[in-house]
Amino acid sequence: MSHRRFAIGLAVIIGVTLLPAVVTAQSPESSSPPRLPWGAPDLQGIWDFRTITPLQRPEDQEEEFLSVEEVAGLEQAAVDRALELWEANSRRTEAGGNVGGYNNFWMDQGTKPIDTRRTSLIVDPPNGRFPELSTEGQQRADARRAYLEEHPADSYLDRNTSDRCIVGFNAGPPITPLAYNQNMQFFQTPEYVVVYTEMVHTPRIVPLDGRPMIDEDIRLWTGDSRGYWEGDTLVIETGNFNAERRWIPLGSGGGGAGASENMTLVERFTRLDDDTLEYTFTVSDPETWSRPWTSSQPMRRTDSPLYEYACHEGNYSMEGILGGTRADEAKAAQGSN
Repeated sequence: MSHRRFAIGLAVIIGVTLLPAVVTAQSPESSSPPRLPWGAPDLQGIWDFRTITPLQRPEDQEEEFLSVEEVAGLEQAAVDRALELWEANSRRTEAGGNVGGYNNFWMDQGTKPIDTRRTSLIVDPPNGRFPELSTEGQQRADARRAYLEEHPADSYLDRNTSDRCIVGFNAGPPITPLAYNQNMQFFQTPEYVVVYTEMVHTPRIVPLDGRPMIDEDIRLWTGDSRGYWEGDTLVIETGNFNAERRWIPLGSGGGGAGASENMTLVERFTRLDDDTLEYTFTVSDPETWSRPWTSSQPMRRTDSPLYEYACHEGNYSMEGILGGTRADEAKAAQGSN
């Protein structure tokens, strides 16, 4: 996140391919979304998806919806927590102890639950929680956990794709709120849409012309996406994920299993009004979970620009992780002699 600057390069490149933008905003009397000159709903803009509503409903929370009073209490608690962290004394990194971390300046988790007052972003299963792992998913999770206990950092290949700055931990697909850089920008032409996430500044270019998926032997870090319209809802279907991606909805549990390469994803984007984009996705992966599951949340239009997420350029943590593991190995070797 160092050397933050406006991420305008992609916007300029894509912008020259766009037809003139629609200038007519949605009127309050109409339920129809604003439209582009070729008739498609206008989803363009920068959308903020931060929220303190968890992806998975807490185990001690039985109700599906919060009361107005509970929402106010959670918002105040989030503000109080942020202020406490802002004012806390810094802690120096300690060899063999506290490793330090980002201070609260870098965090942007928001202070509000989603407008629906649901207690989770997961809407199916109805309990708001991840399904049980499938038998294969549990076996794979157990094997991965056992391997990492013995080989946490033999090389960079043992670290997850977020540590390696390959994909963002909230950028998806699917997009799930977490920590910071929680913005997404939409670009549209008649033949394509571009979903451009702030985290790791990844542009996902989605054809709308009905072309078939690429060969299943070709596997991509963010999968291969195809889009189409269902009325005023943009539907994006994605498959062909890279086996090494092992996507996990971080910060939300999920049994510790990473999704398999055969996960399929269906995302839906619906413009509800001038300032609200509803985002819903369904994950299907029998090799990981016992049934499909669905999450839904509103994203809010923002006038803030996207900022560069300079992960590769400043990824000193990988050097620290590997160097620290080598130091631990050397210390263990000395103790055994």
